Amino acid sequence: MSDTAAAAGAQGAKPHAHKGPNYMLVWLVLFILTVVEVLVAFVSHMPKAILILVLLVLAVWKAVLVALYYMHLRFEPRKLWWVVLSPLPLAVILVAVVLFEAW
Repeated sequence: MSDTAAAAGAQGAKPHAHKGPNYMLVWLVLFILTVVEVLVAFVSHMPKAILILVLLVLAVWKAVLVALYYMHLRFEPRKLWWVVLSPLPLAVILVAVVLFEAW
C-alpha cells in the first residue's frame, strides 16, 4: 500500500468529531431548574394537582438534560436511543397503575 493510500485510509477511518458540550452551561440550566423547583414547591400557592404536574415536568426536563449531556446520549447512534427509550412506556404504565390503585 502506498503512503498516500495509507494516509487517506487513516483519515477516512476517523469518526466524525462532534463539538463537545458546554458542561458549565448545562450545569447552570440544571441549577436554575432546581431553584425554580424549590420556589414552586415552597413559595407558590398553586392547587396540589397543578403543583405536582409542574414539578414532574421540571424533573423530567432535568433528567433529559442529564441523560443527553452527562451520559453522552446526545452523541450516541440512534439505535442506542431505541434501547434507552423502549422501556419508558412500560414505566409510565406501571406508575399510572400504582397511582390509580392508591386513588
